[in-house]
Amino acid sequence: MTPVQPHPLPWHYRDMQPLSLLLVEDEARLAESLRRGLAEEGFAVAWAPSAEAAQRELSAGARDLIVLDLRLPGKDGLEFLRDLRQQGNTTPVLILTARGSVSERVTGLDSGADDYLVKPFAFAELLARVRALARRRSAAPAAMLKVADLELDPIRRKAWRSRRELALSPKEMILLELLMRHAGEVVTRDMIAEVAWGTGYNGFTNLIEVFVNRLRQKIDYAGSESLILTVRGAGYSLRRPA
Repeated sequence: MTPVQPHPLPWHYRDMQPLSLLLVEDEARLAESLRRGLAEEGFAVAWAPSAEAAQRELSAGARDLIVLDLRLPGKDGLEFLRDLRQQGNTTPVLILTARGSVSERVTGLDSGADDYLVKPFAFAELLARVRALARRRSAAPAAMLKVADLELDPIRRKAWRSRRELALSPKEMILLELLMRHAGEVVTRDMIAEVAWGTGYNGFTNLIEVFVNRLRQKIDYAGSESLILTVRGAGYSLRRPA
């Protein structure tokens, strides 16, 4: 097997702040155009044509930013947003809609949106707003991460389990941090590939499985509980303590 060469992380991953975007838009032509444009800018984009499909996407794997249309088939976008916030989901949300009155903007922001863009719009402005939300998210201080007896220092790039320092490669450190930041959630293979390899990942290899297994072997020790779970057909999840 030909080894995959490491790929420089896109701008939004350089400080290990992976940005995967969920686009909730029922107009297929617009959605495809936005998906293609955002992907060309280095974002990992999933598309959901309805609130119900968006909820399934979020259940399958955590996302770092949501671009949300309000006029959706079935559950309305505002109702979806309110439900999201009531569930404790704090994912940044950019509303993208034709509803442009002041009262409608206020309602959207009061419902939990982080930003509001009215159709029609220029793609450059959408991209600027998405990047602004990404910068706001990455501006938070890099605190120590802790899950069960597993600890990781994002600044010093060191990790421990039960106070035993782990000898991790840079890629293994990236993978562990991604899993810890989304502990208890499903981290998909696509998210791992985007964060750790960017566009240099060959999806026909078993490279992700190899790295996950190596990480398991380094984290687990005799008598310990295995923390990394395989979610069949979806990806991996770091077990939260009961």
